[in-house]
Amino acid sequence: MKLYLITLFLFATSWATAQNKIGLFDAHGDVGAVKNHGFASYNAKDQTYTIGGSGTNMWGDHDEFHFLWTTLQGDFILRAEVSFMGSGVNEHRKAGWIIKNDLAGNTPQVNAAVHGDGLTSLQYRKTTDGETDEVKSPDTMPQVIQLERRGGKFIMSTAQFGKELQVVELTDVSLDKEVYVGLYVCSHDPEIVETAVFRNVRIVKPVEEGWTAYKDYIGSHLEVMDVETGSRQILYSSAHSIQAPNWTIDGEDLIYNSKGRLYKYHLEDNSISLLNTGFATNNNNDHVLTFDGQEIGISHHAEENKGASTIYHLPVKGDSTPQRVTKLGLGASYFHGWSPDKKFMLFTGERKGQFDLYKVEVSSGKETQLTNYKTLDDGSEYSPDGKYIFFNSARSGRMQLYRMDADGKNQTQLTFDEYNDWFPHISPDKKWIVFISFPKDIDPGDHPFYKHCLLRLMPYEGGEPKVIGYIYGGQGTMNVPSWSPDSKKIAFVTNSDF
Repeated sequence: MKLYLITLFLFATSWATAQNKIGLFDAHGDVGAVKNHGFASYNAKDQTYTIGGSGTNMWGDHDEFHFLWTTLQGDFILRAEVSFMGSGVNEHRKAGWIIKNDLAGNTPQVNAAVHGDGLTSLQYRKTTDGETDEVKSPDTMPQVIQLERRGGKFIMSTAQFGKELQVVELTDVSLDKEVYVGLYVCSHDPEIVETAVFRNVRIVKPVEEGWTAYKDYIGSHLEVMDVETGSRQILYSSAHSIQAPNWTIDGEDLIYNSKGRLYKYHLEDNSISLLNTGFATNNNNDHVLTFDGQEIGISHHAEENKGASTIYHLPVKGDSTPQRVTKLGLGASYFHGWSPDKKFMLFTGERKGQFDLYKVEVSSGKETQLTNYKTLDDGSEYSPDGKYIFFNSARSGRMQLYRMDADGKNQTQLTFDEYNDWFPHISPDKKWIVFISFPKDIDPGDHPFYKHCLLRLMPYEGGEPKVIGYIYGGQGTMNVPSWSPDSKKIAFVTNSDF
């Protein structure tokens, strides 16, 4: 009886946090007969998790580790960036994501493991008390580790931060629909506790099969990122579709759109207020502030233009009647950028049976065509000095980034890879271009919702892009200029079904 009570006490202590959420997770505790108890904590300020775990191994017919978990059903995507603390004692210490049917140490599981020596593998146990096996990745020493369940398939994607993801898959393991998922650490030495820190942790419920674009939506996270470090913070989560945040020139607010209206997110106190755009209540995600921050241009689907996207502008404080810029009856116009002197607005225009780039004189509505290709040109934006216009074009067969002179001359390609690159945004200090890269297998003329995408960064003069963000998003993530005024951060939107 005494041994039973001690065991019961240890079990209750180990899982005592079950009633207290730890960030995204429900609880934490040791799995298996560990000699030294582990721990887990959450830093709400930087949204990081620190986990200490002991345990003999994550192999053979049973596992021993410390587990920070929640419960999920169906398909999901788990993503985090992991770093071990210290040089470690055993080179086989492990950290990563694990999916389990229950909290026992000998039951079926799939886990994405990063070892202390850099080995990266998708490990799995098919049956209770069965032996563990693995699919090794060619990747070594990754910081980014993603584990996805898609139907009967488990997909591990890893990368050293800044690089492209490398993928391995597993198809012959069956786990329950309802599972425990979470982060873990195993020391591979029962005498010690090893520690790892996890940042940019995301648990994503993807869109369901059979959804209809622009009719069915899932939820959104409004995020900001420190561009130098890649560290991200979720500011606000909504069950609605929110899209395309601008950063105001004073650095105090983010302006985003949702359900046809514009909203301000105030960074100091996390409050949200409506930006009054008068009659323009059917706005899409093409809204851009002037370089001096005084005016905002919008694309409103105007009844007077048979519902076609039409360009207007108004003071950024709102509460004024929007002034129409593009003329009626010419076709759809999707706004993307202001000239620094506020005399011209750039837009993608549906004219002559194709979509090309135009600039329009604000005072007169006179349009000047800048590109002329049957394939799509989009995402135009002036450089801060007004000398160049950056844009994306599918003229090469892929959607790639380009630069041209402000008069449309000297159109020069900037990216040359297999991704589909959209929406180049120039940092205020004119040092960087940030953009979103859609998957290689989509139509180059499409920028869909709800895909695995990359946020990438390249020098203003051109050069090799590097990855700064691994996201689930796409349309609405970063359609508009989103740099902070000091060129240190960007704002963007990611998605998950809440």
